[in-house]
Amino acid sequence: MLLRAFRGLVDDVSNGLERAGHPGVRAADEFALRAIAEGAETASELGRRLSITKQAAAQRIATLEQLGYVEREPDPADARRRRLLTTSRGREMMALGGALLDDIRDRWAANIGRRELERIEQHLRRLTADYPFPADATS
Repeated sequence: MLLRAFRGLVDDVSNGLERAGHPGVRAADEFALRAIAEGAETASELGRRLSITKQAAAQRIATLEQLGYVEREPDPADARRRRLLTTSRGREMMALGGALLDDIRDRWAANIGRRELERIEQHLRRLTADYPFPADATS
């Protein structure tokens, strides 16, 4: 049931993003984009934050570049290195994705009651406390 709820949430957000001009965005793209916005400037750093290989992170970066959500710029501290930055399009997509999640949460609260939804969230936090969310993983 949790997987079905998650899948429905992801599908709703993806469909909303597509309708707003952001087609082809996957949940993994948004997780990666948020990690980059929070300071993951290289494929190695992104891989560590998302608990994926450097190669998988590089592929995710290439996808985000193609979609226009990130760009690379020379690192002022190291001319050999290029650091990742979110673009205005990337920031727009993250804001819209957050708003869509808020709308879904409001819809769920209207369906089962805000207090009940908060209780479910509290239980889920406790049940998942030992499992860091990929974007929260810093080592």
